[in-house]
Amino acid sequence: MRRMHGARAGRTRGIVGVAAVAGTLVVGLSGCGTAPWDQPGFNTASAGPTKSATPTPTAPATITPVVNELASGSTQHQLTAGDISLTVDYYSTLSMDQWTAGANKPITFTLKGTLGTDDGQSIYLSRVSVTPAVNGPTGNLPAPAAITDQSTQPQGYYIKAPYSYTQTFILPALDPAATSITLDFTYEILQQTAPGSTDYAKQTAADTLTIAIAPS
Repeated sequence: MRRMHGARAGRTRGIVGVAAVAGTLVVGLSGCGTAPWDQPGFNTASAGPTKSATPTPTAPATITPVVNELASGSTQHQLTAGDISLTVDYYSTLSMDQWTAGANKPITFTLKGTLGTDDGQSIYLSRVSVTPAVNGPTGNLPAPAAITDQSTQPQGYYIKAPYSYTQTFILPALDPAATSITLDFTYEILQQTAPGSTDYAKQTAADTLTIAIAPS
């Protein structure tokens, strides 16, 4: 009987030893196992709530008004070319509501000058040119050719106040999508170096005029 008890005790210790080893293996497998989020088929939505993306606000579209310097019928610009001060009056005999893309559009301008240091010298306009640029809803459009008036006089047109130079240029039909036209003026001036002298100093003045095109 005592021997049987010893054998049973030995078997009991063996079972305990196996259980201890098994427990060690379980712990080892738990420590070295694959993380749940790396397991195939793991649903990340079940891992916890996710933050939704905040929509980025869209800036409202801006509308650029069309500039029309002849909206009141006329405008006056003051220019400087060296010691010469120039006054230019712009207007049109065609009303602004008739300045459509398909119409022939007259632009009239009057130019006169004064000297800062006036010892009696004369002032002449030797050449004037205007280069049109046509604007549409999405940018530039084809534009008419430049218009030029070259004086046939040796010095040019006398423009010292109270005398003046007046000219009318006709702008032809434009692209139907035109919304405005910008006119770049270049005035080439000859200033007498001294009263009675045949020597002249050349000065140049530039100006810009923007006019809206009326809907057809």
